Amino acid sequence: MPADSHNPAARDTVKANEAETPSSKLVRFPAEEPLELDSGIRLGPWQIAYETYGTLNADRSNAILICHALTGDQYVASTNPVTGKPGWWHLMVGPGRPIDTDHYFVICANVLGGCLGTTGPATLNAETGAPYGLDLPVVTIRDMVRAQARLVDHLGVDTLFAVIGGSMGGMQVLQWAASYPERVFAAIPIAAAARHTSQNIAFHEVGRQAIMADPNWRGGSYIVGGVRPTKGLAIARMAAHVTYMSDESLHQKFGRNLQDRENLTFGFDADFQIESYLRHQGMTFVDRFDANSYLYVTRAMDYFDLAQEFGGTLPNAFANTKTRFCVMSFTSDWLFPTSESRSVVKALNAAAANVSFVEIESDRGHDSFLLDVPEMFETIQGFMIGAAHARGIPAPGEAR
Repeated sequence: MPADSHNPAARDTVKANEAETPSSKLVRFPAEEPLELDSGIRLGPWQIAYETYGTLNADRSNAILICHALTGDQYVASTNPVTGKPGWWHLMVGPGRPIDTDHYFVICANVLGGCLGTTGPATLNAETGAPYGLDLPVVTIRDMVRAQARLVDHLGVDTLFAVIGGSMGGMQVLQWAASYPERVFAAIPIAAAARHTSQNIAFHEVGRQAIMADPNWRGGSYIVGGVRPTKGLAIARMAAHVTYMSDESLHQKFGRNLQDRENLTFGFDADFQIESYLRHQGMTFVDRFDANSYLYVTRAMDYFDLAQEFGGTLPNAFANTKTRFCVMSFTSDWLFPTSESRSVVKALNAAAANVSFVEIESDRGHDSFLLDVPEMFETIQGFMIGAAHARGIPAPGEAR
């Protein structure tokens, strides 16, 4: 059941429960089966929360892993237990959708460092009995992918038919293709990049500093203190949300329209609709996300530099790969612009990889990959049909 939106204490209780014992499926790995992190730390015990949709076929060849973005979760096509809202990619994943769960077995896991069941700063530390807070080791995109690989092993899947994701999810897709090329038949990174730019790191740092400047953050120990740094987290979300949209989409949606008034107030209330919208985004975000998780997951994105793992040369990340790639970008995305996707495509071409590239016309900015963009759906459907034929499995609508 979703939390009572008018009762902050009820919301906090639901979030705390979801962080430790989520409504979704959960695998707990004992201390004897630790997760090796890039920091050199062996994390254990640890857990990973996930959802599945559809049915795994007899030869286990139809599994698709969906990787979520920064503030996403495992509820890609089912109701989020904290917000009560539909899955974040229900337009893409489901029966009859481009990723057809009547045909494919879809897996989506909460990332390492998250706050909806996979080990993160809000998870209880077995050694102390209290939430990890900042005692959790800093994690990377490669650590997130390692955790997903352990989950896929647990589910008995050797080779994934496809790994798909947008934004930070697209980073995970690229990491999967580089770290486990023999396990990824097809890869679809959307609105992503092979490394985080200085500009994007700067945006993240503004958000982190907003959180840490909130008096209620308490050095990351706010859960133990029974408080939450809601103001800082809301500001971080407001700043980030601007980067997900485009100037054109903001102008079309809000312009300079006033909010519930005919004249300026000559004060600091939300005179403009865009101000009211951003405040609403900030307020609703704090109801579903953990502030420390925001620190950890943004840091993971900042550390991502795939070429650096391979001697500073990106094509080396895809050397001798057999994976089929479909790289997608959006014309109005200035957070992960098309130039970043083209750099990935150039590296794939240098590695003689099988790659197709589509730049999709959209005025809706970075968030286009989450929205109703028909050309994106058509591109993914077409690529998936071709990949299915190449794999020797039926495509949706074909006899099995």
